Amino acid sequence: MSSAGRQISSLTLDRAQDVPDPCASCIFWELDPALAAASIARGGPGLDKEAWLSAAMLEWGSVGQIAYVDGVPAGYVTYAPPYLVPRAAAFPTAPVSADAVILMTARVVPDFAGQGLGRVLIQSAAKDVMRRGVRAIEAFGYRGDPDSPKAGCLIPVGFLTAVGFKTVRAHRTYPRRRLDPRTDLPWRERMEAATERR
Repeated sequence: MSSAGRQISSLTLDRAQDVPDPCASCIFWELDPALAAASIARGGPGLDKEAWLSAAMLEWGSVGQIAYVDGVPAGYVTYAPPYLVPRAAAFPTAPVSADAVILMTARVVPDFAGQGLGRVLIQSAAKDVMRRGVRAIEAFGYRGDPDSPKAGCLIPVGFLTAVGFKTVRAHRTYPRRRLDPRTDLPWRERMEAATERR
């Protein structure tokens, strides 16, 4: 998908180097909390992130989308089946539904904020999972302290609401939200996605 200097591409190992810092070496989602702490202590999160990406792509295919504006990395989303995302089990509103993938991260580089890139990335992810026969995308929204160290690894509830996610399990801090592309995306986008599947 591309328009006027904007391009959305599948996240591959070659493009992983374009994931913006500090996300490039963050292993919040990819390892369970104890293994993540051990990885950080030994100084190896970047290698563990690359190993996770490689294994997940071999097993499931691309696990995200990355946006470029005039060739510059501007934002990205990652998503995968829950069994590939160890941290997902640690949330009070777990588990993710059996018919869904989990949206792990959604981030736009600050210089490109306010241009609708976040919505475009979610739409691209929705089309990708529909093509693979996955029914829905779920995410653990975050409604906590924006200055918390983990806030950067979680997706604000307000963003999820703005792009069409609905609450499936309420929680004061970590509500689980869901997007069913067949019903929650605007009609025109559902038609485009259905056409692309043919």
